[in-house]
Amino acid sequence: QVQLVESGGGLVQAGGSLRLSCAASGRTFSRHFMGWFRQTPGKLREFVAGISWSGDRIYYADSVKGRLTISGDNAKNTVYLQMNSLKPEDTAVYYCASAPDIYGSISYYSMGPYDYWGQGTQVTVSS
Repeated sequence: QVQLVESGGGLVQAGGSLRLSCAASGRTFSRHFMGWFRQTPGKLREFVAGISWSGDRIYYADSVKGRLTISGDNAKNTVYLQMNSLKPEDTAVYYCASAPDIYGSISYYSMGPYDYWGQGTQVTVSS
């Protein structure tokens, strides 16, 4: 059974940093693409960042470029999201997701290809 478990969320002041982790188990992730999404009440879940398990493809939403960094540790089956220079508008529930690595790059910016999701971790940035 595939499981994605996020951790690392919390409350931080504007300008601060957090590192989210997504521990993955239950499938061969070497052929999968991992993404981070976020969602606030009343809004659609939006793409934040994604990485191929080999690390050769990394994508970011424009709103987070230069502040958030996605990385992976194959030995630990874990994907990270380092979040720096946080802003109040980064406040959201952050979700980790996994997709088969068979689609074109543009596809991974939407929820469609992702077939497994974590439970989410809350990030709150105070002003």
